[in-house]
Amino acid sequence: MRETRSLRRCPIDGDHPMTRAYRIEQPARPGNGRSAEMRYDRRMLFLILSYAIQALLIVHCIKTGRNWLWVWVLLLLPGAGPLAYVAVEIIPDLFRSRTAQRTARGLKRAVDPFADLRRFENEARLAGNVAARQRYADELVRHGRYEEAIDQYRQALSGLYVHDPNLMLGLARAQFGSSAATAARATLEELFRHNPDFLSPEAHLLYARSLEGEGSMAKALEQYRVLANSYPGAEAAVRYAQLLDNQGQKDEARKVARDLLEQARIAPGHYRRAQRAWLDAAERIAG
Repeated sequence: MRETRSLRRCPIDGDHPMTRAYRIEQPARPGNGRSAEMRYDRRMLFLILSYAIQALLIVHCIKTGRNWLWVWVLLLLPGAGPLAYVAVEIIPDLFRSRTAQRTARGLKRAVDPFADLRRFENEARLAGNVAARQRYADELVRHGRYEEAIDQYRQALSGLYVHDPNLMLGLARAQFGSSAATAARATLEELFRHNPDFLSPEAHLLYARSLEGEGSMAKALEQYRVLANSYPGAEAAVRYAQLLDNQGQKDEARKVARDLLEQARIAPGHYRRAQRAWLDAAERIAG
């Protein structure tokens, strides 16, 4: 009996063989299995996503004609390979794309809308050459400062550039913006006479608008009629329909508008998005 009491007073270490032999397993908590399943599901989802991204990048590499070494990098290095491909091949392309450049310019203009105007003004004052004056004049037109733009275009239209078609078109654009439709029409006629090979849908549309602006409705209708089916966009056809409608030719105006809308229905989606404002105007005319 004494020996038994002494044994009871002696603590048994947790790593003692007897303790390990007779240790009772604790029952699993109810949430342990569910947590393990959730961890397993997350790992599987991550694995599937990584394989999907890897496959998409390989397809992108092949379709865009990249170096085939990238295919092996993407296959053999599933973690670092996609990151390297995106950093080296995709991100630089995004910054070089026209969309990214337009976005960057838009953000810059939103922050400081007069930054380009100041820069082009300084260039025109310091350099004084034709290219610098043209950039400054174009920017003045964009800001609605038409009279100043007209002065810059006239200074640039000299010497070898006295009949330069782009400068003359810019001058006509500024003149029309300043409500001088007759002057714009005369400038465009001179442009066409001295540059018969100059093909510009914008110049011909501006000519039709100038004729309309000075009240030559019959001539304007004829110009719009020619442009309606050849202009790269919906603006010419809509302006033609609007002028027909204003001149009382309602049925013809609706026909032009409906023909335009029918063509737009089979056009690519990007065309419809880009021409949305003009197509909405055509729908109002079509009734």
